[in-house]
Amino acid sequence: MNNEALNDTAVQEATAVLEPVVEPPAEVPVEPTEPAPPAPVVPSLDDSSLYIHRELSQLQFNIRVLEQALDESYPLLERLKFLLIFSSNLDEFFEIRVAGLKKQINFAREQASADGIQPHQALARISELVHVQVQRQYAILNDILLPELEKHQVRFIRRRYWTPKVKAWVRRYFRDEIAPIITPIGLDPTHPFPLLVNKSLNFIVELEGVDAFGRDSGLAIIPAPRLLPRIIRVPEEVGGSGDNYVFLSSMIHAHADDLFQGMKVKGCYQFRLTRNADLALDSEDVEDLARALRGELFSRRYGDAVRLEVADTCPKQLSDYLLKQFSLSESELYQVNGPVNLTRLFSITGLDSHPELQHAPFTPAIPKILQNSENLFSTIRKQDVLLLHPFESFTPVIDLLRQAAKDPHVLAVRQTLYRSGANSEIVDALVDAARNGKEVTAVIELRARFDEESNLQLASRLQAAGAVVIYGVVGFKTHAKMMLILRREGGEITRYAHLGTGNYHAGNARLYTDYSLLTSDDALCEDVGKLFTQLIGMGKTLRMKKLLHAPFTLKKGILDMIARETQLAQEGKPAHIVAKCNSLTDAKVIRALYKASQAGVRIDLVVRGMCCLRPGIAGVSHNIQVRSVIGRFLEHTRIYYFQNGGEEQLYLSSADWMERNLDKRVETCFPVEGKKLVTRVKKELEAYLTDNTHAWILQPDGTYSRQTPTGNQNPRNAQAALLDKLSLQALIVR
Repeated sequence: MNNEALNDTAVQEATAVLEPVVEPPAEVPVEPTEPAPPAPVVPSLDDSSLYIHRELSQLQFNIRVLEQALDESYPLLERLKFLLIFSSNLDEFFEIRVAGLKKQINFAREQASADGIQPHQALARISELVHVQVQRQYAILNDILLPELEKHQVRFIRRRYWTPKVKAWVRRYFRDEIAPIITPIGLDPTHPFPLLVNKSLNFIVELEGVDAFGRDSGLAIIPAPRLLPRIIRVPEEVGGSGDNYVFLSSMIHAHADDLFQGMKVKGCYQFRLTRNADLALDSEDVEDLARALRGELFSRRYGDAVRLEVADTCPKQLSDYLLKQFSLSESELYQVNGPVNLTRLFSITGLDSHPELQHAPFTPAIPKILQNSENLFSTIRKQDVLLLHPFESFTPVIDLLRQAAKDPHVLAVRQTLYRSGANSEIVDALVDAARNGKEVTAVIELRARFDEESNLQLASRLQAAGAVVIYGVVGFKTHAKMMLILRREGGEITRYAHLGTGNYHAGNARLYTDYSLLTSDDALCEDVGKLFTQLIGMGKTLRMKKLLHAPFTLKKGILDMIARETQLAQEGKPAHIVAKCNSLTDAKVIRALYKASQAGVRIDLVVRGMCCLRPGIAGVSHNIQVRSVIGRFLEHTRIYYFQNGGEEQLYLSSADWMERNLDKRVETCFPVEGKKLVTRVKKELEAYLTDNTHAWILQPDGTYSRQTPTGNQNPRNAQAALLDKLSLQALIVR
C-alpha cells in the first residue's frame, strides 16, 4: 500500500472516532453488567430449620454455666461451684431429658418436634457434645481450679503424695469408719450383679486367687454407702496447715485388699450409673396421688440406665463388662479423670476459713414503706408493694403470713406450695394459722420434680395441724405462686394477695432472682380467689378481670398481645416486645414472634436456658435478639412487656413460654400497674438488655457468643448494678 493510501486510511479511522457510526442495535457491543442478586428465599414459618432442638439448647445453657468456672472475675470457690453446678445439671439432664428420648426410641414412639430432629439423632449429637464438655470440665478442675486452690492451702491430697503420717491416718480411718459398713459383693452364679442405686458411688474390683469356698470368678463390686462422706478432712496434725482433704475413693482404692483377705486385687476402679428418674404416674389410674407417688419415689432409684461414668484408668474389658450389665452402648460411656461424683465437692464451697474465696455477703433490703410497719395489712391497703429478690428481702412475705396467723381479724389463708421445704418459715406460719383457728387451705404440688418427698412430709405436717390439703389437679401441675388472705375490716371481708414468679422458699430467695407483688387490689385479689376456687372445688372456668392463667387464658392472652404488636407495626406504628423468662420452646409462640418480626416489631428476649427460636434469620427473625444472662444469682424472673401503641402493658408471671407451662400447668400471669412500678420494672429490665459482661447472645446457628465491652464502653453487670442499687450492702465482687 502506498503513502496516499495509508493517509486515506488514517483519515477514515480518525473520522470514525469523531463521527458515530450507526450500527444495527444487535451488533453494538454491550458492556457486561453484574446480575442482580436473587431475592433471599424466606422460609416458611413451619420450616424445621427455623427451630432449635430443645435438648441441644439445654446443653448450650449447661456449657455457658461451665464457662463461668473460667471467669476470673468470680472468687475461686464460686468458680468451683459453677463447675459443680454443671455436674448437677448434667445429672438431671440425663435422668430426665436423655431418659425421655431413650424411652421414645424403646417404645417406638419417636416424634420429631418443630426442629425436625428425631430422638435417635438428638441422642447422637448429645453424646458428641457431652463427651467434649465433660473432658473440658475435668481439665478445668485438674489443671486450673485445684492448683489455684492449693495456692490458698486448700488441698486434695492424691495417693501418690501421701506422706507416711497421712498413710497411717488413712489406714486407721479406713479400718474404723469405712470397712465396718462396706459390703463387698463377689460376682458368681449365686451372687448376680447387684441392683445399684441411681448415681451411687461404686467400685469394680478385679481379683486373682481362690476364696475359702473355692470361688475364682475374678470380679467383685464394692458399693459405697451413701452415709459415708465423699471427701474427708485430714486433721491438721496429720496433713499440716491449711485445709487438706482425701477422697473416699482414694481410701477405698488404697485398701481394697483389706476387703478380700487372701486374694490379690489386680485393680479397683470407681464407676457411677445414672438412671431414668422421671416419675411415671398415669393420671387416669391414680385414685390416691400421695400413695401412688410414694411408690414411684422408690422406683426412681432403680430406673433404666442412661449413662455410665467410669475412671479413665478402667481397662476396656471391665468397662465393656459394665456396659453389658446395664444394656448401654459405648456412646453412653463417659471416662473421667477424677472423682465420678463431683457434686459431693459442694461441701467445701462454703469454707469458713476462706471467705476471701467466696462472694462477699450482702444484706437484702426492705423497702422504706415496709420498715417498722407494725401492720403490713394497712401498708399494703394503701399501695401495691413490689419486691425483687434477692436484692430485696423475702422477709416481708413471711412476715405478712406470720401476722395473718396471729391477727384475730384474719379469717382464712389459702396458699399454693411448689417448692418450700417441710420445715420452712412459711410452713411454720401456716401451721400456726391453722392452730389459731384460721381456715387454712394449702394446694401442694406433690410432683415438683425432686421435691416430691419433701412435699409429702409438708402435706402430712399441715394436715396434722388441721389445715385442708389439696394436691392440685391430676394431669396439671400447680406451678402458680400465690397466697390469699381474707380479713374482716369494718364489717366487710377484704382480700390481700401475694403473687410471685418464684417459690415460697426463703433459701431460694437468696439465690434466685424473683419478683413478689403484695397487693390488695380488689379486682386482682378477686381473680386470685376465683383461681383458688377452681383448684379446690369443681366448676366451669371463671372469668377473670386482670389475671391471665394457664391452662385457660394465658397462652391465648400472650398470642393476642403479640398479634396486636404485629398489627401496630403493619400500620407503621412503633411496636416493641420485651420478654424475660427461663425457657422459650412453645412453637406457637415462636411462630407468632417470627410473624411480629416480619412485620417490623422490635423484639428483645432475655432467655436464661432453653431457646428454640433462631434469631437473626433474614426475612424472618432479623428484628429479634436473644440474650442469656448467667451470673452470681440464678435468673428466674418472668417479665412480659408490650408497647401497645404507648399504652404499655407489663406482666410478671410464674410461667415460661413452654408448652408444659402454657398447656399443662396451672400458672398465673399478673399485671404490674401504676406508672411508678411500671417504670421501675422497665429500668430493671433495661439492666439485662445492656449487660455486656455476663450476657451471651444467641447466634442463628444455635451457639452463644459472650458479650464484652467494646471501644470506650463501660463494663455493665446487671446483677451487680441491681445489688448496688437495692441491697443494703454493695459488696459484690465484680
